[in-house]
Amino acid sequence: MSLKAQNKPKNDFLKECTEFAVAQTEKMLQLIGEPNGRNYPRTMNEQGKLVTTGMYDWTPGFFPGSLWYLYELTGDPKWKTEARKWTVSLERLKTFTGHHDLGFMMYCSYGNAERLASEPSYKDILVESAGSLASRFSERTRTIKSWNYRKAWNGTTEWFYPVIIDNMMNLEMLFYASRVSGDNRYRNVAVTHAESTLKNHFRKDFTTYHVVNYDTLSGKVLNQATCQGYSDNSTWSRGQAWAIYGYTMVYRETGNKKFLSAAEKAVKVFLKQLPEDLIPAWDFNAGKKGYMPEGESYAAQYAGEELRDVSAAAITCSALFELGELTGKKKYVKTAVKMLHSLASPAYMAPIGGNACFLLEHSVGSLPHRSEIDKPLVYADYYFLEALCRYKRLAQ
Repeated sequence: MSLKAQNKPKNDFLKECTEFAVAQTEKMLQLIGEPNGRNYPRTMNEQGKLVTTGMYDWTPGFFPGSLWYLYELTGDPKWKTEARKWTVSLERLKTFTGHHDLGFMMYCSYGNAERLASEPSYKDILVESAGSLASRFSERTRTIKSWNYRKAWNGTTEWFYPVIIDNMMNLEMLFYASRVSGDNRYRNVAVTHAESTLKNHFRKDFTTYHVVNYDTLSGKVLNQATCQGYSDNSTWSRGQAWAIYGYTMVYRETGNKKFLSAAEKAVKVFLKQLPEDLIPAWDFNAGKKGYMPEGESYAAQYAGEELRDVSAAAITCSALFELGELTGKKKYVKTAVKMLHSLASPAYMAPIGGNACFLLEHSVGSLPHRSEIDKPLVYADYYFLEALCRYKRLAQ
């Protein structure tokens, strides 16, 4: 697919991107077959083969969500049928409390289903899912616990109550649950978590820490670190993207200007770090003086070329469309459009039938874990399609 960046008319650009996404996703469906609880697309291995995952991973909601976006882009009922099929395969997750990513798992799937093709059961499933997510909230830390116990990369620091910046993305389901149920408990949890994250995850320059570890008894911050970034004091680009998107969404839901300010300050930092094509490095400080990975992190060993993270760009691109709409500032929309064209260029968009049938190339899952390095990622595709949908709505 060849797209000449900014010169192509808006409708032609959307049409070509949609046709590509349809063709590539049709091939993906042929590859994976019917949903069986274990075959949700996630990435590609070193041999170029598709890697799927089970429903209890953090990513299974993205593929059903992508199918819903194809339905929104095309209006073709076959995508509604496929999207519903893959969405309802996740219903049992509504009672899952094993980690914080239930928002990704259920709102990206059922949330889009409720928005585009509402059925009576969807609302109840989402409200129950919100209750499961809210069960991980602590009044002492005033946050939702992200992961269960683990150790930091130094091998000694123990994280008994780790909260990651990614968790901002799961709050949208809580706002929805309060809105439709009339129970403000979910909204209060979401706002409280957003306030705590604003206080403890941001540095003075509004770059972000990936992980904040809290004391389970006092609720105080014990340490601020990274798990997927280059070093504890570096800025992992996807983490910054989660913050931009998350605080834009929380501002939309609350109207509170302090959350808008957080989103705008976070995006200002992000955009300053970008190369000409607006696709960020996987970590803005990787390999730079003053930043040092610890312990068993593969980042300490990796000496390859600078890696881009298309997923961080796709998340930010989608957020910028909404930020522009909420603020009326054209600069955000203009940047989003330019970023979307870059994502859809031959440098990042896959060839038909290649890339294990994912849409975008060149993302980084977790370099410190030596995992998904320069590979496609299902959530990069999801936010790319969401950005296309937001651009289409803007066009109309």
